[in-house]
Amino acid sequence: MAEQAITGWRKWMMGIGEQCVFFGRFFRNIFAGGFEWSEFVRQCYEIGYRSMMLVGITTFIMGFVLILQLRPSLVALGAESMLPKTLAVSFIREMGPVITAIICAGKIASSIGAELGSMKVSEQIDAMEVSGANPIQYLVVTRILATTLMVPLLSVIGDVIGLFGGFLALNITDAISFSLYFNKCIGSLDFSDFLPALVKTIFFGFAIGFVGCYKGYHSNKGTESVGIAANSAVVTASLWIFVIDAIAVQITSILFYR
Repeated sequence: MAEQAITGWRKWMMGIGEQCVFFGRFFRNIFAGGFEWSEFVRQCYEIGYRSMMLVGITTFIMGFVLILQLRPSLVALGAESMLPKTLAVSFIREMGPVITAIICAGKIASSIGAELGSMKVSEQIDAMEVSGANPIQYLVVTRILATTLMVPLLSVIGDVIGLFGGFLALNITDAISFSLYFNKCIGSLDFSDFLPALVKTIFFGFAIGFVGCYKGYHSNKGTESVGIAANSAVVTASLWIFVIDAIAVQITSILFYR
């Protein structure tokens, strides 16, 4: 039992070391010459534009459902007019960024892990290294930077769509104009609501890209490892999203809400 614990601890520490080395290689190649702008733009399109529909549908449904769930409780308290404010604050601060990040973790991290894993298994990455190309700069840097940029943009778009879903849900039972609803939503928000949410989505995007690239780039030989890399990328990226979110909430409460 003790030997198994020591072995597991050793493997965990080796994994941490490999991730630190991988991060160092990524960081060095950001500033290396010959940045792959065309691949970066392509990855932004694949990661951002192709994920927009899924993020939009999910956030719309969540905003719609949240209003329907909140309304009975607030009506019972005589605070029905607080529905737009409650939705806006909860969605901008927490629900929008986290939902978007989880959707991106399931779609993007798995895609990157499977893509790089298949390239590793088919020895395409080895061929790039032999030919003198830089696989870290071409495959890893572009993907991580693309997720770091696009996840915050998707989160902002998801927030707007989620608030619009709440507007439609509110008009099922109550009549409220579009301008009044969004004036109440925007009026209830402060700078301290926008900035922490935006900053943590940047870290969400980096975590999704880094985990997907790391799992795919370090997949073992064999076709089975491709599926393992994709699954592990989703699980690990989702876990990191919740960890980062918990840390961000604590820091935000210390800086802005005390």
